[in-house]
Amino acid sequence: MKHALAIFCLLLLAACEQKPAAPEPEAKASMTEAAPVAAPAEPEDPYLWLEDVEGEKALAWVEEQNDVSLGYLEALPTFDPLYQRNLEIYNSDERIPMPAIRGDHVYNFWRDADHVRGLWRRMPVDAYLVGNAEWEILLDLDALAEAEGEDWIWKGSTCLRPEYRHCLLNLSRGGADATVVREFDVAARAFVEDGFYLPEAKSRLSWRDADTLWVGTDFGPGSLTDSGYPRTARSWQRGTPLDKAPEVFAGEQTDVSASVFRIWDGDTPYDLAYRGPDFFTQMIWLITEDGYMNRIAIPEDARFLGIFQGQMLVSLRTPWQPADTEYPQGALLAIDFAKFMNGERAFDVLFQPTEGVALRRGGVASTKDYLVLNLMDNVVGRMQRLSRTDDGWHTEEVPVDANGTIGIVSAAEESNLLFYQFEGFLRPDTLFASQDGGMNARAIDSLPEFFNADGMTVQQHFAVSRDGTRVPYFLVLPKGFEANGATPTLIYGYGGFQVSRTPGYSATVGHAWLARGGAYVVANIRGGGEYGPAWHQAALKENRQRAYDDFIAVAEDLVERKVTSPQHLGIRGGSNGGLLTGVMLTQRPDLWGAVVVQVPLLDMKRFNKLLAGASWMAEYGNPDTDDWDYIRAYSPYHNVKADVNYPKAFFTTSTRDDRVHPAHARKMVARMSEMGHDLLYFENTVGGHAGASDNTQAARNEALIYSYLWDQLKETAPQK
Repeated sequence: MKHALAIFCLLLLAACEQKPAAPEPEAKASMTEAAPVAAPAEPEDPYLWLEDVEGEKALAWVEEQNDVSLGYLEALPTFDPLYQRNLEIYNSDERIPMPAIRGDHVYNFWRDADHVRGLWRRMPVDAYLVGNAEWEILLDLDALAEAEGEDWIWKGSTCLRPEYRHCLLNLSRGGADATVVREFDVAARAFVEDGFYLPEAKSRLSWRDADTLWVGTDFGPGSLTDSGYPRTARSWQRGTPLDKAPEVFAGEQTDVSASVFRIWDGDTPYDLAYRGPDFFTQMIWLITEDGYMNRIAIPEDARFLGIFQGQMLVSLRTPWQPADTEYPQGALLAIDFAKFMNGERAFDVLFQPTEGVALRRGGVASTKDYLVLNLMDNVVGRMQRLSRTDDGWHTEEVPVDANGTIGIVSAAEESNLLFYQFEGFLRPDTLFASQDGGMNARAIDSLPEFFNADGMTVQQHFAVSRDGTRVPYFLVLPKGFEANGATPTLIYGYGGFQVSRTPGYSATVGHAWLARGGAYVVANIRGGGEYGPAWHQAALKENRQRAYDDFIAVAEDLVERKVTSPQHLGIRGGSNGGLLTGVMLTQRPDLWGAVVVQVPLLDMKRFNKLLAGASWMAEYGNPDTDDWDYIRAYSPYHNVKADVNYPKAFFTTSTRDDRVHPAHARKMVARMSEMGHDLLYFENTVGGHAGASDNTQAARNEALIYSYLWDQLKETAPQK
């Protein structure tokens, strides 16, 4: 079951923030897009040359912009103390080494000041639960990078169960999504000589057995989709050339991706073929032992979540009536898988949403005997444990702390061991371990308080959007707050792909912003998943403006409450959130004193032609059709004007971002600069979509951003 979820997570558009999350979209779109229609001709784009990622002219332009912006920002009095404190926190040994359970070991990847690229390591589960045991170092990525002369960045591993001895390691050059895949022997702590190897690509791999992989990669012309992901899958036998591996499955050129992978229900394997026509739809086939493919006939916009104790798990994005009963949107369903494949359609409803309560995206985990559900109740965490007996399913509420966020860290397959964490805006992350599927949990580790939260408070409010919808937001107030409209305030937002933004402890926000007297806001605007799929679908395609109206409503509510005023109000967002802040810059420049636009989408006329952009048309629409009429209305690149007074915005991106093309930020900055607008731009030459590939780069990026915010929102930042 976990392997199925992992496959789908690989397709997500990641958000960029202090604690990176992996977002993903929602909503059904037609597999066949409308035919292109005539639209008013756009003026020729004079900045297309900036789409040449590593072109000499483009990189010279980047260097010139970086020199100006870094010279300004790094000279600010806040920069050095913020950078040094960030680095202390990011390299601190007091961080929690988050566990990934594999058999009788927990695995962990760790970076610190002495291991900039990181260590892949493990220890026995029992030792981890007791604490203070020594880690077994499996791979020193710094040593590997130096020995091989490569800029290796860790991108995870996939190991062969049940021994978990042989693993496929994903190594990225500079933090890109594309990786080199190499087989590693954990027992020998070495790469397998003549083992499985794939050159750099956005590959999809799954172990079938010790000598066979299901593999999708760049096999040459026609093997990738328009989004740049595998279109075909092959069965690759150890010791045979990859190009001789027979093709077993193929999707369409216009799909997001196609793949074949193996999942497990206890000791029972299932091989599945997957097609993703768009970001929010999927078709799945069961591959039989004799090679036949039987379609798993659930709605294309439903999520297949795997098989647990013989029961297929499905979550619904829209209502579904497969027989006599209609099942509601947002429900989690279960049915005997074999009976379903034979035509039965009477599902058990394991969860259905109620007012304010929704199942979190990725919020289903399984141990040997239990399903564990991670829920949101008005955007704060709840957890339930489900078990199945002869008389049906039984649901129990798991006791957890209130007013925070729950994250399921890892769940065992051979026992009922579950790790989960709890955190809040002012509550440091605490790791809990339960040997009973969530019940009787005990805290085994916690972050220290990286900033002094005494006197700070957290509130939840609701703003009223243009169409009357109540939009929740969290407001974290600094010590000594007075409602006089003068508090520097930072709003973070995302609003897309059914990604939820929930209370979370950020040491960076704490020391760099709250402790210095700033207020911090998380806006739970539509497009996210805070209230389930309907909350996301309300802001899809032609309704995208609702997300932007929601964000504006939150800002205006803060001003009305005299928390702040426009000259003291800053906003920040990355990826889809960078599109959000780009839209806010162009739609309401009067409302902000500072705007941070990170790894953004901005040129919405060409987003579907740049890197993975074609995969996001189910979220935004197709700009090559009459969808462009509503997309153009908000596309920042097409709405910036020369005669408008904009706040001095700060744009950031990465040369090695192979998900959201750096040209979005480059071209926007070039256009605004030509118009005479004052702004700042920084492009990290490595880092991928996260914008940074190690702790030092992350510490610098955050120091740049918060120095910029203090510089714009307060004449003299308090010194600590």
